[in-house]
Amino acid sequence: MKTIGILGGLGPESTIEYYRGIIQALHSKTPESDYPKIIIYSANMTELWKIVEAKQFDTLTVWLVDKIEALYDAGAEFAAIASNTPHVVFEEVRSKSPIPMLSIVEETCKKAKSIGLKKCGLFGTGFTMRSSFYQDCFNQQDISIVVSDEDDRNLLNEKIFSELEFGVVKDETRKQFLHIAKKMVDTESIDSLILACTELPLILSDSEYGIPFLSTTAIHIENIVKFCLSQ
Repeated sequence: MKTIGILGGLGPESTIEYYRGIIQALHSKTPESDYPKIIIYSANMTELWKIVEAKQFDTLTVWLVDKIEALYDAGAEFAAIASNTPHVVFEEVRSKSPIPMLSIVEETCKKAKSIGLKKCGLFGTGFTMRSSFYQDCFNQQDISIVVSDEDDRNLLNEKIFSELEFGVVKDETRKQFLHIAKKMVDTESIDSLILACTELPLILSDSEYGIPFLSTTAIHIENIVKFCLSQ
């Protein structure tokens, strides 16, 4: 098995899910129930968001590459960023990385295409929903990305940062999120919903209203495990 490098802490709750998910998957897939070697760099999420909010994307690239290089120096043979928002500069980071990197956006797009999706709703941080890095990737495969209206996006963003990033899961928040999803099904005819924040699977299930909810966390973990076991 290859040694896995995870750039985590962005936020901490989802990093725990990556760690647990990777170990469980590899434990079940290997003949002797082996445990993987995982190196985690838990970064300062406050630093990340200051850079993102200032739209200092060159600085963000340097900030991320520095941590990928630290994973490499520690022995990682490939790396994944356990967060959606930093993928706004993924191509720049990958081009400077000393080891292979696995994109959460690209892998989610492959999954969507494999099951025949054409019009995906997108839940995530306000930044992710305002940005085009999901649209740019999915449009290459003739898949449309739809986001909710501004008021709904503000609600999603506020709840992600005030609750989910701290591991707080409230039934009322779940109901609010599902109401937004139902509205997108009714008004936009979305055929799926991408949970493009790695904390969202803490509060939303695999499927509602007859459409699949795609957990970018689970999809990314699946790809990490596959790459770890590849020759």
